[in-house]
Amino acid sequence: MATTILRHPAVAGRFYPRDPEDLRAEVRGYLSQSVTQAPVRALGCIAPHAGYVYSGHVAGAVFARVEIPRRCIVMCPNHTGMGRALATMSEGVWETPLGEVPIDAELAAALKERLPALEDDPAAHRAEHAAEVELPFLQERQPELRFVPIALGTGRFEILEQLGTALADVIAAQKDSILIVASSDMNHYESDAATRVKDHRAIERILTLDPRGLFDVVTQQDISMCGYGPAVAMLTAARQLGAKSAELVKYATSGDVSGDRDMVVGYAGVVVV
Repeated sequence: MATTILRHPAVAGRFYPRDPEDLRAEVRGYLSQSVTQAPVRALGCIAPHAGYVYSGHVAGAVFARVEIPRRCIVMCPNHTGMGRALATMSEGVWETPLGEVPIDAELAAALKERLPALEDDPAAHRAEHAAEVELPFLQERQPELRFVPIALGTGRFEILEQLGTALADVIAAQKDSILIVASSDMNHYESDAATRVKDHRAIERILTLDPRGLFDVVTQQDISMCGYGPAVAMLTAARQLGAKSAELVKYATSGDVSGDRDMVVGYAGVVVV
């Protein structure tokens, strides 16, 4: 009998509470802060992945704003440097304190067939936090969640564009609604004032659904947005799938919580419909 690949949480107890009841209460609190409109059916979104104390309120605003379908693709940057440049997992389950989330094997297989450069590599995901921290929000909103994780260790535009095109082709062929989550923080470790200026240059490109423009502004203007790769791929896919608009749901910096305005990280929550 085959054993199921089980990915244990890498950052429970650090980025978010390890205790299930504490975690559920915290997630529900962040989700409930922003509920002013009915959730929309979105093609994609951008959500931050820092410790919940800093960015949970922005992530909560995003995930409260969108309908969470049963199937999601969660793309994140590869912070650890482990594993392949385009790394997925096409079988097994991810464990969080809220329970287990199965990988959508059918969707992962279709993506790998469409884009052979996308390879199975659990090593790229084992210690990576940026997809993991989104899962408790998705689990709370959608108890029947299945997902495909993709960690990006490449910053080449052509590859990001190819990934986005492949995502769109595969999603268009599915009967179900599928949400693409791009996990990203914004500019890192500059003053609050400088970070807000840089971040809003990048956000401007995102809101015009301009993946190439986002890539150019981030890479040419020294904006340390860690997940620009996932954002470029998500925007490419969403445009091909007929996206009409993007909405900045919430923006903040870590300075809003810590009070330290000298060195901050920016967080943007964006929904693409």
